[in-house]
Amino acid sequence: MQVEVPGLAAGLKTGDSIAVNGVCLTVTGSDANSFSTELSLETLDRTTFGSARAGLTVNLERPLALADRLGGHLVQGHVDGVGKLATASQVGDGFTIGIDFPPELARYFIPKGSVALDGISLTIAALQASRFTVAVIPHTWKVTNLRQLRPGDSLNIEVDMLGKYVERFLQLGMLNKDSRSLTVDYLKEQGF
Repeated sequence: MQVEVPGLAAGLKTGDSIAVNGVCLTVTGSDANSFSTELSLETLDRTTFGSARAGLTVNLERPLALADRLGGHLVQGHVDGVGKLATASQVGDGFTIGIDFPPELARYFIPKGSVALDGISLTIAALQASRFTVAVIPHTWKVTNLRQLRPGDSLNIEVDMLGKYVERFLQLGMLNKDSRSLTVDYLKEQGF
C-alpha cells in the first residue's frame, strides 16, 4: 500500500512504525511525497484494508516515544474488529456518530470508556447492545476522515487495551486467592 502525504513522508524511513486508520504498519519505503507499507493477510482480514480503494483519505499518526506526554488513552494500532457507521448528526458545533459493532466486542465497551475508531481516540457517550455513540468535537471532525464517512461505511475498532489485559488476567485465574476478589491493591502488586 502506498500513502501520499507530502511533508510527513520525508521524515519517515524504512522500518519506522506508523498508524494508518488506526492500524500499526511498518514503513517499507518512502520518498518526499509518499511512503509504502506491506499488508499481511491477517491485516487484510481483520481491518478495513481488505476493501480499501485508491484515493481513500486516511488518518495518520506517528508512534509515541516513551518519553513523550500521553494525551489520550493507550492505543496500539492492534485492530480488534470492524464496525459500521450507523448514524451521523450535527449537534451544536460538534457531531454525534453511532457505530454498530461486532457482538464479540460488546464485553469491552462501557459508558464513558475509551475506544479508537480508525485510530481516533474517543469516549463512548452512550451504549446499546450492538451500537455505541461517540461525540466528536469540531476540530476532530475537521482534521480526520470521519467527515467523509457515510452510513454503512466501515471503521477499524480498537477497544481499550486495559480492558483486554484485565479480562485475560481473570481468565487465567490470577485473582487474590485469599479474598476471591480483584482489588486495586492486588492489581498494583501484580504490576498494573
